[in-house]
Amino acid sequence: MEWISNSRILIVGLGLIGGSYARALKRLGYHVTAIEKRQSAVDYALEHHIVNEAYTTVDPEIVGSADAVIFGLYPEVFRGWIKEYQQYFKLGAMITDVTGVKRCIVYDIQEMLRDDVEFIASHPMAGREVYGVENSDDAIFRGANFIICPTEKNTAKSIRWIGSLGRILGFGRISVLSPEEHDEMIGYLSQLTHCIAVALMTCSDNEHLVDYTGDSFRDLTRIANINDLMWSELFMLNRDSLLKYMDIFLDEFASLRDMIRDGRVEELREKMRLSTKRRAYFNK
Repeated sequence: MEWISNSRILIVGLGLIGGSYARALKRLGYHVTAIEKRQSAVDYALEHHIVNEAYTTVDPEIVGSADAVIFGLYPEVFRGWIKEYQQYFKLGAMITDVTGVKRCIVYDIQEMLRDDVEFIASHPMAGREVYGVENSDDAIFRGANFIICPTEKNTAKSIRWIGSLGRILGFGRISVLSPEEHDEMIGYLSQLTHCIAVALMTCSDNEHLVDYTGDSFRDLTRIANINDLMWSELFMLNRDSLLKYMDIFLDEFASLRDMIRDGRVEELREKMRLSTKRRAYFNK
């Protein structure tokens, strides 16, 4: 299957990312159907013309009519959905996901999936500190990173197919990582940073901090406005990589503390110069 304008796309899970996918694909001329358990989300998506059709239940005809299915579900819910409903997929359908962890889910899905349907995992590295289709916005994809996570079960055709999805959605860089490489990377770049933001917000119970803060604290804690159900599941499913980087961070933080305590100004400045040098890669 190619990404052609008469393709029928089914999105299962109409949250922030699923809703943003729907906005982009419908705007590009695809027929977009959604399945979402929240009636309020379905009503919102239909009222705002984010999708062509939307339902709160799984109908065999709806699933069977889709050329491609994009899953915006939590990992364990995704696994259960495939187990229960995969018999409804169209012959030759392509499926992908937006899940934030891969090792714990990709191999299981591929193992249980019918041979005539292919699952190619992907992860749009885009988001906001809010959630739900009500906050969806496909502008978050423009120039962002998109990661494809193939395994030996995937065909070259499916990798090209999912890469083309990233391009038509407007992502700026498309990378290919194994599920293991993905989870190692995400443990540092995403999960550790969310842990740091949460810790910053729980260090003080002073309700008046908002009256004094500047942009630095706001920037550092933007992602502390967190979906506890989703992120706690992601942390637990990738805990080995996350704990590894939490330990590294604790060592680095302790080193900075000791330099300040002991008055080792030149070492402190050298650490700051290294930080500035590495941050410059992100400024380009």
